[in-house]
Amino acid sequence: MTSTEARPYDDVDLSSRAFWSTTAADRERTFALLREQRPVSWHPPVQDALLHDPDDPGYWAAVRHADIVEISRRNDVFASGHGVLFENIPQNMLEASQSFLSMDAPRHTKLRRLVGSAFTPRQVARIEERIRADAAEIVRELAEAGSGADFVEHCARQLPLRTLSDMLGVSEEQREQTCEAANDLISWADPAHLGDRAPFDMILTAQAFLHQVAFGLAEDRRARPADDLMTSLVRAEIDGERLTDEEIAAFFVLISVAGNDTTRQTTSHALKALTDFPEQRAWLAADYDGRVGPAVEEFLRWSSPVMTFRRTATAEFELSGRRIRPGDKVVMFYPSGNWDTEVFADPNSFDLSRDPNPHIAFGGGGVHFCLGSQLARTQLRALFRELLRQLPDITAGEPEYLAGNFVHAIRAMPCHF
Repeated sequence: MTSTEARPYDDVDLSSRAFWSTTAADRERTFALLREQRPVSWHPPVQDALLHDPDDPGYWAAVRHADIVEISRRNDVFASGHGVLFENIPQNMLEASQSFLSMDAPRHTKLRRLVGSAFTPRQVARIEERIRADAAEIVRELAEAGSGADFVEHCARQLPLRTLSDMLGVSEEQREQTCEAANDLISWADPAHLGDRAPFDMILTAQAFLHQVAFGLAEDRRARPADDLMTSLVRAEIDGERLTDEEIAAFFVLISVAGNDTTRQTTSHALKALTDFPEQRAWLAADYDGRVGPAVEEFLRWSSPVMTFRRTATAEFELSGRRIRPGDKVVMFYPSGNWDTEVFADPNSFDLSRDPNPHIAFGGGGVHFCLGSQLARTQLRALFRELLRQLPDITAGEPEYLAGNFVHAIRAMPCHF
């Protein structure tokens, strides 16, 4: 447990609702100050916590690229099993919604191997043609919706929704509700999304629905196998062990959230950046196939779709001169790491030819590195190929951002062409 010895909180605010309601540029000015002066700093519990814990002493904020990478790779010291969000969440909720994301070895090793045996590059290659076809159809539908349409609704959210539904075997009748349930799980702190619902009730309802879908799909694929990821999950076996229905359902919740949001948010932020930096758009369009590789990496760095993840120290450790004690929470701020001037020259410049580009949009490495990173890259390549081909003059209007400290989310954004 964390020592009760008092530690003064930093004067810089990273925990309030007000801080997370400012713009990314405003937050970066705060991160830049901390990177320069106090790269690891102690802060009070975050204001928008799902569950209030009167015994929560606060957390360490890690804002430098090098420290985030070290935390990510030192899973022997920095554990995920106590949760990966700011707040402490009951263990049963963690296991039901975050799967191996909130586990440590040996359970993490077993589950990731079982899931990974189904989620292979071959699986991504198998569906790449379908991803390209979906991307072309989505952009055609956006064109039919007409200039002024909401880009998030008509384009950005559509490709990950269709891809994951195809991979997992989700029926067309359940696709929209599955996507909405995933949105509920990451949008509970946003008053506009929440409406008159209670946050905890909304989360439990969404989680229960996604579990119901997963149980039904698993049962169906055992009786009627298909060429999809769910069939691979129910068949996956390592050393005589298979995934339980509960483990499959938890992974289904995880991939419904993570698989939708990384591509969706990166797509929206990237279109806005291509609008704000027209010379970069022209550079990419001049040789799309030859330049899309580094361009996608800059899309990801610039967007930093996941803003924070947490670890919990299991042993005493010194990080940038600060003594981390066993039981201390340590939160990694990925947008700050992706703007670190020690790693990225002129990070405020949207540079599609940036090389090297060791961004941490998929995490800082280690055993929890994003399993779906190649799938996200494949989707982004396919979708922007079609956007620049079918709607070469498309531009983004002003985004409407989702409040919260987890996902760098755009709720809505008009587009014009």
